[in-house]
Amino acid sequence: MAKNDVKLLGSWPSPFVMRPQIALNIKSVNYEFLEETIGSKSQLLLQSNPVHKKIPVLIHADKPISESIIIVEYIDEVWTSGPSILASDPYDRAIERFWVAYIDEKLLSAMKGLRDSQREEERKVLLGQAAEGFVLLEEAFRKCSKGKAFFGGDQIGLIDIALGCYLGWWKLIEKRRGVKLLDEAKTPGLVKWAERFCADDAVKGVMPETEKLVEYFLQAMVSGAPPKK
Repeated sequence: MAKNDVKLLGSWPSPFVMRPQIALNIKSVNYEFLEETIGSKSQLLLQSNPVHKKIPVLIHADKPISESIIIVEYIDEVWTSGPSILASDPYDRAIERFWVAYIDEKLLSAMKGLRDSQREEERKVLLGQAAEGFVLLEEAFRKCSKGKAFFGGDQIGLIDIALGCYLGWWKLIEKRRGVKLLDEAKTPGLVKWAERFCADDAVKGVMPETEKLVEYFLQAMVSGAPPKK
């Protein structure tokens, strides 16, 4: 398929944009990345996602698809020649979607608060919540991976993409707060999983460098624009 048939509207710091990027890389799909300017919304974005007016948006054959996980599932269904991202078994797919919802609804909230909170007591509570979440995900990894490299087994799957896209921002939080989010004593499986995920060919070209994220975050704080996480 021609590169100009597939476009992705996004911004490099966004973990949500990274999700379809990884999926497209897994499927070896050529695409055009259209960088959105931080703090503004292009006319193409407003036309393509008039409801939420947010990135990412995938445009395939002039048809826009919004919401990062919906886009990933669409990519998996359309480009069937590459490795499957979602599990083939209906029960396994349901479990994947459960953990994706948990990551975005529960864990992300604690991580955002930990990043932005100015009160030490609040940060301690949030760090405890995040630690509990990682312990739950450690057990989920054990069950879903069945002793293999990723939540998806031998290949990166839906949970891997949903969770792994935040790794760059977690490193920023660790640097900013002087904490360790993934503890080798409590979550050894996740620690090794994170290393494998970041080293994967589908990921390493789109995972932002920690120093670049720190610079972006500080600029966003000064300008008053909310960080894209």
